[in-house]
Amino acid sequence: MTASLPLSLIVAIDTGGTFTDIAAFDAERGKVSYAKASTTYGDLVDGVMACVEEAGVDLARALLVKHGTTLVINTLLQRSGAKAALVTTKGFRDTLELARGNRTNPFDIEFRRAPPLIPRTLRFEVDERVHGRGEMLAEPAPEEIDRLAETIAGLDVEAVAVSFLNAYRDDRNERAVAERLRERLPGTYVTAGTELTREWYEYERCCTAAANAVVGPRMADYTARLERRLAGGGFASTLYMMGSNGGVLSVDRTLREPIALIESGPVGGCIGAGAYGEALGIPDLIAFDMGGTTAKCAVIRDGRFGLRSPYFVGGYDTGFPIRGSVVDIVEVGAGGGSIAWVDEEKRLRIGPKSAGSDPGPVAYGRGGTEPTVTDANLVLGRIGAGVFLGGGLELDAGAASSAIAERVAGPIGMGGRAVEETAEGMLALAAVTMTGAIRQITVERGYDPRDFALFAFGGSGPIYGSALARELDIRTVIVPPEPGNFSAIGMLLADARLDVARTMIRDLDGEGTLPEIREAFAEADRHGAEIVAAEVPGAAATLARSIELRYRGQKHSFVVPVTEIVDAAQLRRAFETYYRDRFGHSDAAAPIEIVGIRVGAYAQTRKPELARLPRAEDAARAAPASRPVWFGAAGGWIETPVRRRAALPAGFAAEGPLIVEEYGATTVIGPGDNCIVGELGEIRIEVGD
Repeated sequence: MTASLPLSLIVAIDTGGTFTDIAAFDAERGKVSYAKASTTYGDLVDGVMACVEEAGVDLARALLVKHGTTLVINTLLQRSGAKAALVTTKGFRDTLELARGNRTNPFDIEFRRAPPLIPRTLRFEVDERVHGRGEMLAEPAPEEIDRLAETIAGLDVEAVAVSFLNAYRDDRNERAVAERLRERLPGTYVTAGTELTREWYEYERCCTAAANAVVGPRMADYTARLERRLAGGGFASTLYMMGSNGGVLSVDRTLREPIALIESGPVGGCIGAGAYGEALGIPDLIAFDMGGTTAKCAVIRDGRFGLRSPYFVGGYDTGFPIRGSVVDIVEVGAGGGSIAWVDEEKRLRIGPKSAGSDPGPVAYGRGGTEPTVTDANLVLGRIGAGVFLGGGLELDAGAASSAIAERVAGPIGMGGRAVEETAEGMLALAAVTMTGAIRQITVERGYDPRDFALFAFGGSGPIYGSALARELDIRTVIVPPEPGNFSAIGMLLADARLDVARTMIRDLDGEGTLPEIREAFAEADRHGAEIVAAEVPGAAATLARSIELRYRGQKHSFVVPVTEIVDAAQLRRAFETYYRDRFGHSDAAAPIEIVGIRVGAYAQTRKPELARLPRAEDAARAAPASRPVWFGAAGGWIETPVRRRAALPAGFAAEGPLIVEEYGATTVIGPGDNCIVGELGEIRIEVGD
């Protein structure tokens, strides 16, 4: 019987904007299974279960399931979450509306911010107050909270956010009100700001609480349905959700803090890129993930990806901030499904609108009429018509060519010139958007992209890898095995993680500062270790400390890793070294201010060893073949060898042009480039001039 077999499967499932991917590692048999299925927008769980079925995964043998989803970010972007109320300190009802008071786009006379998540009619005040120094000035009366609960009960709201001024210093009032509302409003989702962040940023803390309330009921419903469907398939073990900080969360923590999943999907690829970089001895990478809807990139330095806070939902100009640890990713609307269109001035544009999975690109034959980047790649021979998803989805090159001719070439006045030139223009415009994103994550952070290798994955990333590298003067491109499922592979490698942050404004050289900081670190260590130990029973917690510092009077602060605090001089040296590396100078005479402390707590989950991950079997080990591929800079159509990736042994080397095909992706090695297959199955491309 299946139930008697050992629990040896570790399963990772990534729901993306176009496809849902799965990677399942069988520790007993030493085998990995991969599959892709279209993301089902009507019910995302359907796409998850379709992936499980496609990969032939026996859920009864699964020890762990790790799941990343775009549900939280899409809910906030689409404003499709729960009807929520906000309870705040008397006199601060309009915090969400006032925001920071700055004008992020001062030269746009028609500039408007997006409206707050919770309208004014659903925002309420409570007579409570904590002083900025932490002293309790006024406690809310129980009868006032009871009257408020009656009012909220009559408004048919599904969730309530509680966020009080200065609660980060003393959260007793906030906790008391949240607990009483939970008692008085059974069935209503109630969240408090200090349950999510204990930092001093009033507006950001309020936004985070409001966003958590808006997505909470929908995430609870989704998680419950996912658990039921998995259980119906025989799964009876542990489900983790992929957090935005690069760690997995238990279901219980997910339900309390769904906002921690705001960038749940793209994180897996960063984890995998860091692991591969370490195994290959390449600590500095640009992780580049191009899927069907978007392209994303992140910097991996010394084997670690960076975190940022706040994260702006909907962009810095018009969006709203979330306080919390989110992997520092730049995302742009340039994916395989990005639609080509012609504006009023007859200029060719690409994206950000995407054809998604339904109807998808014209070549899918599912009713799509607008040409996409995938259609352009098909017309130019860069992807094959009969090998997409292992041949499971036949692509119609004729329909793609006709759509480009009618919808793009004609309107922009190409006349009788070749459709190939128009398709190449589409790819060039998409490349401009993507190189801009890479420059944003590198040059704007003070890094030179030439100091990094480009790590390209996603269903479309390996098509563009060498072209983007050439544009950025990057010499090496690495394409991992199974790039189309690589975010799911990264989730296989994810550990449990909790980030604890505390605001503490102190002069570095102030009397009593260091003992107070040490005590705060010890308390944060205990809190983080307890949480992750509960999420991964039996695992020991690993702790990583950092401290937030700035020159006194500066607005922006910087997070500097520390191990043990010896004295103030040690912290000054660490900060000035970081500052010089980033800005090229420092000021030895300027006073330094401590802004806060941070602790990252980790607990290892069961996962495969990267070096032993076998590649997926590929039955299509066809004899070497070729097809015409368009390379405009090299003269046009070139008869190009085509290889199946699974048939390429370690040590295989070739000079471009070359096309390498596999189940979920195609790698393009351009003319003048050279490639070699490494011991881990990676393709290493050395980019020519």
